[in-house]
Amino acid sequence: MKPLLPAMRFTGIHSWTAALGISAAVVFGGIQASASEDGITRSHGYSYFGNLDYPADYPHLNYVNPDAPKGGELSLAGSGTFDSLNPYSRKGRAGALTTIQYDPLIESTSDSVGQYYGVVAESMEYDEGRNYVIFHLRPEAMFWDETPVTAEDVVYSHRLFIKQGLPSYAQAVGRMVTGAEALDDHTVKFTFSPDVTRRGLIETVGSTPVFSKAWFEADENRRLDEPRLEVAVGSGPYKLDSYDINRRIVYKRRDDYWGKDLPINVGRNNYDIIRIEYFADQTAAFEGFKAGEYTMRVESDPKQWASSYDFPKLDEGYVVQDEIVDGSPPTPSGFVFNLGKPQFADKNVRKALALAFNFEWANESLMFGLNKPRNSFVQGTHLEATGAPEGAELAFLETLGDVVPAEVLSEPALVVHESNPARLNDRRNLRKASKLLDEAGWPVGEGNLRRNSEGQTLKVNIPYASSIPTSTSTMIETYVQNLQSIGVDASAEKVDPSQFTLRRRERDYDMVYSNRYGSFLSTGGGLSQMYGSEEAAFSLFNPAGLASPLVDAVIEASFDTTNQAEQDAALMALDRVLRYEFFVIPDGYVADYWTAYYDMYEYPENLPPFSLGYLDFWWINPEKEADLKAKGALR
Repeated sequence: MKPLLPAMRFTGIHSWTAALGISAAVVFGGIQASASEDGITRSHGYSYFGNLDYPADYPHLNYVNPDAPKGGELSLAGSGTFDSLNPYSRKGRAGALTTIQYDPLIESTSDSVGQYYGVVAESMEYDEGRNYVIFHLRPEAMFWDETPVTAEDVVYSHRLFIKQGLPSYAQAVGRMVTGAEALDDHTVKFTFSPDVTRRGLIETVGSTPVFSKAWFEADENRRLDEPRLEVAVGSGPYKLDSYDINRRIVYKRRDDYWGKDLPINVGRNNYDIIRIEYFADQTAAFEGFKAGEYTMRVESDPKQWASSYDFPKLDEGYVVQDEIVDGSPPTPSGFVFNLGKPQFADKNVRKALALAFNFEWANESLMFGLNKPRNSFVQGTHLEATGAPEGAELAFLETLGDVVPAEVLSEPALVVHESNPARLNDRRNLRKASKLLDEAGWPVGEGNLRRNSEGQTLKVNIPYASSIPTSTSTMIETYVQNLQSIGVDASAEKVDPSQFTLRRRERDYDMVYSNRYGSFLSTGGGLSQMYGSEEAAFSLFNPAGLASPLVDAVIEASFDTTNQAEQDAALMALDRVLRYEFFVIPDGYVADYWTAYYDMYEYPENLPPFSLGYLDFWWINPEKEADLKAKGALR
């Protein structure tokens, strides 16, 4: 599992709010990182179980085209607004892709999970108990102001995130790390607390972006937690070229990028320019694509994919529609209850409100039947819990003792209800919902609204950003209609993107449609940040505020697993207990990437399973680009 960091290096435009999502399945076999006689492992990469698919002398990643031509422009659409170019601020709304300007020490690959290879770090060493890790930095690593990346910069960046980073990250990492010190200019050591799990330690500190200490210290007003339009000096492959607030951001590939010939970067970072054009909403963005204002689109709206791709440039072959297999488990999106609200304390109330959501109708009427239903947090993988627990999973749950309810051990994993696709208001399910609410102490009272014994209405307010796809906003609005039909004091509130960002951060909602939670096929500290109790009160990555002793127990026990079979059993149990807690009403998912692009982009024949990679390892065919320009298809 990738650790939950302040941001990932590459973030798809279609999933900015999921920037801290977790990767999918693990690829096994390959090279083992070996320990020497003194018990110290010295290696070019890291994985918890020691398996590395790439040897120390690997020439390039298996899924890239090492001969991909460099050049051209990738242009994408952004929705809404931005008021900051600092992606790590606690306030404001950051511009798209600001993180691509910063290199980490190590980076994961898109063809495995839990394997990390050196970027700024040339090699590393750690003891058998993972009490510490030492990174050896590449002497040639340079910031774009031509100053070297040093161990002091790494230590400074770590401490900056602890002092000024997002609270959920700062507190979690603050508990992990007891010391960070520069042993010399190119050697940095992190020492870990003996009281925390060994999972997620090395990859967390190694994946933190490295900033220039000198740049921050040159002006006391430069802070990590404040929005700003001044960009911190980075060492990454792209650098901000220009911006126009709420209209455009342009990044330019650095010809002098120090790491361009590293094996991990061969065949990557192929565009000269990455440009993001901002639009008020998805409708305007789609019209902009048709007009050629930008050239690559990853579609998230099933209705649009099914009914709107019939414009002349597509018919003339200038634009290509492409469905590409997505090997990752789908994001656990859906309607998330704010568990801090007293009206949702009773799980039966939550189940009743869920019965008012008609996924089948929404899918057929709004999504053209293109979404698949989702039950699991790891849908369609070998970790998806089915039926009652048995075998290794049952044995694992039994080791946890009384914290596990008897029904979890004996009953099938929770699956969502089915509804009549022909009617929005499935009367059978609405009757069930009404009965559950009556039994839970919320009968219909004054004004035909459900009220508790104190006369308070059963309030459900759902804010959503004005920039989301129309099919999603309609799904929210029609769900609210069904809630109102059974006496719930329900409302949907359309707000501008900046206001929605603020309300999401402050958890100012009763319920929210969200894709902040991540799937998982490996364990680590990121699970605690999303699903654990310790940061539940404020974590941006736990929008429900889930704080469950049962979930905590499963996560903690998963840290102690010693082989893959044990870990798989623990994570299957985690899927089961998360569904048991019932804090998300799942919606559907799209099994493939829906892409549309002007016919000049190309990608490797064997794409990796866990990334579409259009930002990373696609490229432009210069002859096709010239042909499109000659025909007037490009602006």
